[in-house]
Amino acid sequence: MSEAAKKPLIIGLTGSIGMGKSTVAAMFAAAGVPVFDADAEVRSMQGPDGELVPAIETAFPGSTNDEGVDREALGQLVFGDATKLEQLERIVHPAVGRKRAHFLANNADASVLVFDIPLLFERGGHEAVDCVVVVSAPAEVQRARVLARPGMSVEKFERILGLQVPDADKRERADHVIDTGAPIETTRAQVAGLIETLSASAS
Repeated sequence: MSEAAKKPLIIGLTGSIGMGKSTVAAMFAAAGVPVFDADAEVRSMQGPDGELVPAIETAFPGSTNDEGVDREALGQLVFGDATKLEQLERIVHPAVGRKRAHFLANNADASVLVFDIPLLFERGGHEAVDCVVVVSAPAEVQRARVLARPGMSVEKFERILGLQVPDADKRERADHVIDTGAPIETTRAQVAGLIETLSASAS
């Protein structure tokens, strides 16, 4: 393959709630790997003067304020309603796709890129990446982390888990698994080793 035809190897980084995916994504970024954070892009587009705020307010009146989208109010409107959730996704997903395309264009010379996507399997995004890295930890560690979050309850945690592909299934379908149940330096070493391996295969 010629140098001009080479494309970055795209890692799909995912993991269930409380598994430490954001921490691992930050480790990739700190090591110099460009990271596309889908959730961060959505928060930005739904924040003050965000480009998605007018469309979301039109579709879901009362779900926005001066600070942008009121995520709690919006969640109450769409949570558990498949039709409304699909309506919201029709607004959000194309916008995220445009941001992702821009990210790819800006990082076309990189050997490895990361797409940080929480619902990678749930939304079929795994089909658009070159390899899948799942961030995982023991269930008791996950539970303790999530229940320590402000405003979290056991019921809410279990409801979120019910919407996600089980961790065991994610691990089974992964090309690589990063364990965050270990000390953080061990996790960092796993990330560094994986970057070295994938960079070598990309080149």
